[in-house]
Amino acid sequence: MLDLGPFTVEFFHVCHSVPDAVGLAITTPVGLVVHSGDFKFDQTPIDGQMTDYGKLAELGARGVHVLLADSTNADRDGQTPSEREVSDTFDRIFAAAPGRVIIATFASNISRVQQVVSMAHKHGRRVGIVGRSMLGNVKMAVQLGYLDLGPEGADALLTADEMNHLPPEEVAIACTGSQGEPTSALVRMAMGEQRQVNIHPGDSVIVSATPIPGNEELVNRTVDNLFRAGAEVYYHDRAKVHVSGHASREEHKLLLNLTRPRFFVPIHGEYRHLVLHARMAEELGVARENIFIIDSGQVLEFGTDYGRVNGRVSEGHVLVDGLGVGDVGNVVLRDRHLLADDGFVVAVVAIDADTGELVEGPDIITRGFVYVPDAGELMDEAAHTVVEALKHGSAGPAVSGKIKDSLAGFLYSRTKRRPMILPVVMEV
Repeated sequence: MLDLGPFTVEFFHVCHSVPDAVGLAITTPVGLVVHSGDFKFDQTPIDGQMTDYGKLAELGARGVHVLLADSTNADRDGQTPSEREVSDTFDRIFAAAPGRVIIATFASNISRVQQVVSMAHKHGRRVGIVGRSMLGNVKMAVQLGYLDLGPEGADALLTADEMNHLPPEEVAIACTGSQGEPTSALVRMAMGEQRQVNIHPGDSVIVSATPIPGNEELVNRTVDNLFRAGAEVYYHDRAKVHVSGHASREEHKLLLNLTRPRFFVPIHGEYRHLVLHARMAEELGVARENIFIIDSGQVLEFGTDYGRVNGRVSEGHVLVDGLGVGDVGNVVLRDRHLLADDGFVVAVVAIDADTGELVEGPDIITRGFVYVPDAGELMDEAAHTVVEALKHGSAGPAVSGKIKDSLAGFLYSRTKRRPMILPVVMEV
């Protein structure tokens, strides 16, 4: 988070071939702040619109006070390949595909959707869109003039019935699910659970993305399911079906040299990327004390001649549970995980309010821990354990504590599990 005070925003074109690759310059009382967004410098963009290096140099000449720049590929030397390489691969796959061609990509990657549309038209296919987010983005991009579907616009898109019943060699489908998201279109299609379209033998599926770190298992499972369904699958290890939308080290250097910032904040990517990007900025002349590697929630404050970390704000996931928004915290989540893993055990006892001696019970109730009809001996021993713990009498909170401690130790020794233990104490 940046503390900038009043400001005006000026958008500028970085490269239309990349999703989100529109930077912005914020003019504030302390100076000019430039935010790159996700970017790369594509020398052969498929839409022919080149990076506006002049604008970047102009900003640098005006004096950039703070540069916030995408760091995702800060560990990759050289330059990121052009989007045109993907078009060449698509061309070969479309030409050889005997049936439908299904392409999964990010819903925000309108440039990649345009490549699908252009290649489909070249090979005599019509295009359908599957996935709520992608369909919404496509319609919006058509309205704004960023996506050309032909003279009919969005009306040219295939209906679900047409995607399923036209001759397969005349159909191309763009969909979500390139990261193996469980509820995405491609994953449901691979499982035979998508209400509009499912995978048929003879389909050619292109997973046009590389797995985001942490998503590898989901993507691999989806690819396996696609093969099981009879599809021919092309993915990042098998064909050049995706190039990164993020700049590599030489492009980072170029952006830094064009803008010549006084303060530098590496953003986007893993922590290692931020560190490597920061080191590069220092090598190119940004003073070490003017470089800030920050975590989510930290506040950066800038003045005319200074920059500093100044406090934190709350950040992270906001959980929605029924009608409640944000009222489920870490403690509640931990309890739910515990209940899901090992279940719970309730011990109900009645004690004398004056002496603290056990009057009735204990009654042991359990759910999700053991199957009670087959665990009578264990339940009897658990009840005996509670009786022994309360043999000498107790009062107040000490009763609950004794029950909890005694049961926890006994149950773990017998089952090696730790169910949630809920003592219910009634004074009579």
